[in-house]
Amino acid sequence: MSVSTLISSVKHVLTAALAIPSIPDSWVQVVEIKENYYAIALNLPFMHDKIRLLWQQAILQEISKDNTLQSYSLEWKWQGAVAAMEAPVGAKTLPQVKNIIAIASGKGGVGKSTVTTNLALALAAEGARVGILDADIYGPNQPNLLGISDKPQLQGKALIPMLKYDVQSMSIGYLLDSVQTPVIWRGPMVSGALQQLLYDTLWHELDYLLIDMPPGTGDIQLTLAQKIPVSGAVIVTTPQDLALLDVQKAVNMFKKVAVPLLGVVENMSYYHCPQCQHVDAIFGEAGGQRMAEQFELDLLGALPLNTDIRRACDAGVPLVVAAPDSELTQSYHQIAVKMAARLALRAAPMKRRFAKIVVE
Repeated sequence: MSVSTLISSVKHVLTAALAIPSIPDSWVQVVEIKENYYAIALNLPFMHDKIRLLWQQAILQEISKDNTLQSYSLEWKWQGAVAAMEAPVGAKTLPQVKNIIAIASGKGGVGKSTVTTNLALALAAEGARVGILDADIYGPNQPNLLGISDKPQLQGKALIPMLKYDVQSMSIGYLLDSVQTPVIWRGPMVSGALQQLLYDTLWHELDYLLIDMPPGTGDIQLTLAQKIPVSGAVIVTTPQDLALLDVQKAVNMFKKVAVPLLGVVENMSYYHCPQCQHVDAIFGEAGGQRMAEQFELDLLGALPLNTDIRRACDAGVPLVVAAPDSELTQSYHQIAVKMAARLALRAAPMKRRFAKIVVE
């Protein structure tokens, strides 16, 4: 097997696994060649500690198709390091945070907070340093999803993020007297609270900070677009037409304010009955795929309507933690790594500015 054929085999597997057009040459390199021995370095700019085992199996299967190779020994040298997206010109940066990713929907009730939490935990399980900022000031869900009831400590005037399941988090919910306490604030106060939660929290060396966005395209979204250095956004939707109407507004908003879109996640895609094995598309079929095609985005994955996910959320032990070896958890890992890969592809220097928003 020639070196070029070997590299092509590796790239073929990774291209299929990440569902991207091509793998940059810098990501795959042969670092040592001896008789019947190849050492390959994958310099992937995102973490992949768990999912790489599946890739290794697929790559070895791909290589075995070459019947000219009688015997070989293959060594994998994984050199994962997370790339950082350059902040827009004029942004107030967070030196301790490499990338900020907004998880948004524009629509309530699509399971966006659940997706955010499980994606964050999947990234952490892959080896990344991850945080969650709960930007839903009126209806914070992250304290319940993560099973955190304590209040954050102060260091000087700054908040120390809560740490659970190796993920740092901050939410207005941690600061309220109880989960039943309503937040009755006007828009400017909400925007100010979001910025305080972001900039007055002592985040510790994060590769990714996932922002769990509220529904709509209002004050929080405008603050995010104008004052926070967002690296990219992931759109969560359900397949039904009614949900897609609002989600499309969110897509158009991010496009207008020049926030890169990393892809679409279709949640509650179908229901698989564990008793009779019947599969029912309760909310319709392929709505996320159609929307992704309409806006020239990638469908990162489809997640089912599943009782295990709901039970894990209610218990404050998200599915990725509660059932780390399950097929559903594997789906979250695949989506998380695809998201990270697309962000890494965009991490080349870019001199974008915050969008100027004019109300007429």
